[in-house]
This record gives sequence, C-alpha cells and structure tokens, in this order.
Amino acid sequence: MIGRLAFVLLLVFAAARSVAAVELGLPVDCTPGRDCFIQNYVDNDPGPGRRDYACGPLSYDGHVGTDFRVPDRAAMLRGVAVVAAAPGVVRATRDGMADISIRETGREAVAGREAGNSVLIDHGDGWETQYSHLRRDSVRVHPGDRVKAGAVLGLIGLSGLTEFPHVHFEVRHKGRPLDPFVGSEPVACGASGPGLWRAEIRERVAYQATGGLAAGFAGAAPEAEAVRRGEQEAPTRKAPALVFWVDLFGVTVGDEQRFRLVGPDGAVLVDSRQILAESKVAWFAFTGKRTPAEGWAPGSYRGDYVLTRAGTEVVRLVREVELR
Repeated sequence: MIGRLAFVLLLVFAAARSVAAVELGLPVDCTPGRDCFIQNYVDNDPGPGRRDYACGPLSYDGHVGTDFRVPDRAAMLRGVAVVAAAPGVVRATRDGMADISIRETGREAVAGREAGNSVLIDHGDGWETQYSHLRRDSVRVHPGDRVKAGAVLGLIGLSGLTEFPHVHFEVRHKGRPLDPFVGSEPVACGASGPGLWRAEIRERVAYQATGGLAAGFAGAAPEAEAVRRGEQEAPTRKAPALVFWVDLFGVTVGDEQRFRLVGPDGAVLVDSRQILAESKVAWFAFTGKRTPAEGWAPGSYRGDYVLTRAGTEVVRLVREVELR
C-alpha cells in the first residue's frame, strides 16, 4: 500500500512540475545569427554591473529580457514576425505608438509606455511572456484571444524605450523575471543550466558573443543613427569621399579591427588597423578616402572588414559598390 501511495505521489509531483515549467519556442520568425541577432540578454549580475548568462557583457544593468534585433530599419520595414513562444491567453496589448528611436525623442516622450507596442500572454500557473517594442499597427491579437505556440502577434519594431529595431522578450513566473537561458534555479556564471527553451530550439539560440549586423558605403563621413535609418548619402564618382562603414555588436577591449578599401584596378586605397580600447555592446566604425579632383574611376570598389580576437577571426564583412 505504501509503495502504491509513493508511486501515486510521484506521479502527482511529476504532473505538478510539468504544469509549472513552461517550454519556450523562438519568439521571432527569423534565424538567429543570420537575419536576426540576440544583442542583449538578461542581466545576471546582482550588483551595479552587467553580465549575461555566459559571463559575457551582452546586457546592461537591470535588463530583464532577451532582445532579438534585426540589422537595421530597412529589415524592420520588410517585416519580421514576432510569434507566441508558448500557447496561452492574451492578457493585454498596446498598439499605435510610433517607430522612432529615443535618441530622437528623449525618454520623456515614452514615460509610462516604455514597452511600446506590446503583447502580454498568460500561460497559466503564474507563467507569462511579454513581447515589447512592436511595430506600429502590426499587433494582430486582442485581450482574451487564445493563441497557439508560433501564432503571429505582430512585427519587430522600434516603439517605446529603444534605440534599435528589436523585440524585447521577457519571461516571468509569478511576477519574477527569469532568464530563459537559465530557468527557475540560478546556476554558476558560465554554467549550462536547463533553461526554458524547448530542446530543439537550444542550438538555434546558441550564444554568439560578437556579430556583424550590416555594412555598406557612403559618400561622406556617416552618422551611425542616420545609417541605421537608411538615410546615409550614397557614394558617387563625384561625392566628397568614398566611405566603407560597419555596424557590429559585442566588441571587446583588445580586439583588432582591420579595414581595407580596394579600387577596381586592385589598388589598395585604404589599409588600416586599430586595437579597440574598450568593450562595446554596439559598435559602429568606418574608413574612407577623399575623392580625387578628377573623381573616382568607374568600376567596382570593395570594402573588407575583419575583427580578430586573440588572433582568431570573429567577424568578416565584405561589400562591393559599383560607381559609374
């Protein structure tokens, strides 16, 4: 009798655990590391510093979500779906806020609405997920809707307290924010915890410390935010300069970056190296050369950027532009 009771209690305990534990799919319809990237993780440092779950710097003090971003505004405007990571009931939504960086508006403009256009889903047993900074007029669900895992909620946007297009994906259990890469129980820095991702998702969200987001050419010294909005001056044969720019995340003090700019005849116009003096979650850099008096010769120009860390290449971005 005691053995049977113990067996029944074991089943009840297992059932309770299965109800309590939420298993998450990707909250975005894109491929991390290829057409979208995780730029910020949950801050696992209890003090005033920052530390992602892998002991890296990809977070900021007090950050409680995971930021899945697209490279730039152009990618945002093409449309990347935000989807439900698990089945549940929509508890709240907001839409109608403009897609604009707080670098342009200031924080006061979004006070009390920092999440921007967003969706909150209740998964039962105290579990909920929130999807913030969605694109204006893209929210497709309403409070009370029952959604399946993978259901489209909206599109990645730039609304609320944000400087780049992304969805801030937040997981909470009974009001407590959790890191989906760690789970309910804390683990040692850099240790591999069970996390909350479904087994088939874990490899797709493998940690990427550094990545190249975008690269291109401009006809004058570019400003990072203008480039990210797609407003940089295009290069021409008579533009003031020929500039090659790159946009990255996760550079580290001591990294070496190398720019090369090569003309249509194979001549090297620029070949520069620099050792980075500080670590940055976001990094924008460029090189270039003034246009000669006679203008640039027609043909294809190539920009080549390489970031190395301790002698190992971690990012390479190569682009070409045709000047006619």
